[in-house]
Amino acid sequence: MVGVFEVGAIPFNPDGWGPPDSTTATAPSTTTTLPLHVPFAPFSRSEKLGRIADFTRSFANANPSNRPSSGKPGAASSESPFDFSLDLDTFPLANPEDDSSFRLVDAKPPTRPKFGPKWRFNQHRPQLPQRRDEEVEARKREAEKERARRDRLYNLNRSNQNQQRREAAIFKSSVDIQPEWNMLDQIPFSTFSKLSFSVPEPEDLLLCGALEYYDRSFDRITPKNERRLERFKNRNFFKVTTTDDPVIRRLANEDKATVFATDTILATLMCAPRSVYSWDIVIQRVGNKLFFDKRDGSQLDLLSVHETSQEPLPEAKDDINSAYSLSVEAAYINQNFSQQVLVRDGNKVSFDEPNPFANEGDEVASAAYRYRRWKLDNDMYLIARCEVQSVVEVNNQKSFLTLNALNEFDPKYSGVDWRQKLETQRGAVLATELKNNANKLAKWTAQSILASADLMKLGYVSRVHPRDHFNHVILGVVGYKPRDFAAQINLNTANMWGIVKSIVDLCMKLNEGKYVLVKDPSKPQVRIYEVPADAFENDYVEEPLPEEEQVQPPAEDTEAGEPNGTTNDVEAKETETQT
Repeated sequence: MVGVFEVGAIPFNPDGWGPPDSTTATAPSTTTTLPLHVPFAPFSRSEKLGRIADFTRSFANANPSNRPSSGKPGAASSESPFDFSLDLDTFPLANPEDDSSFRLVDAKPPTRPKFGPKWRFNQHRPQLPQRRDEEVEARKREAEKERARRDRLYNLNRSNQNQQRREAAIFKSSVDIQPEWNMLDQIPFSTFSKLSFSVPEPEDLLLCGALEYYDRSFDRITPKNERRLERFKNRNFFKVTTTDDPVIRRLANEDKATVFATDTILATLMCAPRSVYSWDIVIQRVGNKLFFDKRDGSQLDLLSVHETSQEPLPEAKDDINSAYSLSVEAAYINQNFSQQVLVRDGNKVSFDEPNPFANEGDEVASAAYRYRRWKLDNDMYLIARCEVQSVVEVNNQKSFLTLNALNEFDPKYSGVDWRQKLETQRGAVLATELKNNANKLAKWTAQSILASADLMKLGYVSRVHPRDHFNHVILGVVGYKPRDFAAQINLNTANMWGIVKSIVDLCMKLNEGKYVLVKDPSKPQVRIYEVPADAFENDYVEEPLPEEEQVQPPAEDTEAGEPNGTTNDVEAKETETQT
């Protein structure tokens, strides 16, 4: 069935083209089927229909030139034949100048020439900021990925190197733990940081030995006028443990104190939280007295190098830059430096008694031993042998000095070349040494405070050539007050004595016998073992080994009452290492 479309009656306009103004005037009796209130809009075939509504277009950037438009967004910008406004009653012609009430369906901007910088800029301008941000973010993400990859590879290689180095240094105990030893207690270093104990000023019981004066000309040494480090083969140096000291034995028989030790052992305990390498201290409980000793061949006689550094050291023991070789070299440098910076004119300051460890006629190094007593409790006193190396006269008063030397073996390990930085950036050099040798510097400072030294001198000694570990030069000497330097390196005196007091209280609760305090090789803690009475007595033979077989640190094999001095053992070890 075909539908019929009725056009309806069309009014005739005799006055012109288009519908008449009023259909009722010309054809009052004619009815129309046209919809009412619909405005007439002329239409041409050349016109193209656009979008009915474009919801994807942003009107914020519809005006590329950023000029204010004549009407609302989407208003006609040129004269259009659709100049009519809707009126519910009539459809009169609107004012041609008032086109703000009319909106175009297609608000697309007019086409522009395809060539030319202005067209390219305006055409892509709404998308450029977003695209630029995306590209920048993409570059940042790629850079972060690349940086993370490099850091991961670097840390992996570095961790492998450090692991190899720490296996040689940390995971090897300073003493072989025997299966029959009974572990009594273990103390983590974290508990040491909370300890604090104040001791009154110590009293000097006895001064022994003789001191030479310090040569002030060494304070003016710079890398430009360096001075060659000399060797003192004929001077004897002594590293005698506590129970082998005849003066301490005499004071113990007189019941002058309850606890006995040396400044080296006390400094090791005081600075234990800063240590990385393993160390051990022998503790003997005899009656109501307590003796802290070092073991024969202990590492306490040597000086650690780069102990707290993160840079790996060679594993091979015969390498001149291994941890053991550097320790021997540092001890050798320290001994020679302490004697070279003195005025060797025979003028000495002698004390109550001569050197208790020297034989008659021996040439001994400049050293004085101060036997001092501290009060730890109402009925508990501690006596320690403290050592100073020189004396200087200031304002007609004699001041005690401690002399120590830092050594540079290869600038690539520390990252700071002393010959270039020491004169202009001495603070940076010291900061690097504090990072790499925190434990050694803290122990030197603690020993100076224990001895009540007025000044501590630090020498900067470097190799003549990085591969020559036997010839050295002095590049500079700097002096510090011990307590000021302790504050600079964050070394608390009350905390140091708190550590000693806690260990003493712990050991006083033990039964009579022999014990050993060992720093754990892999963890920041110390352990106390109960050992047999004859432990550590048969570790070394009394007869000297052939020179090519001497691989242990200098030993102090002593007979009862006859302390043995480590005269030139360090230099012999240095010669052996060079060979």
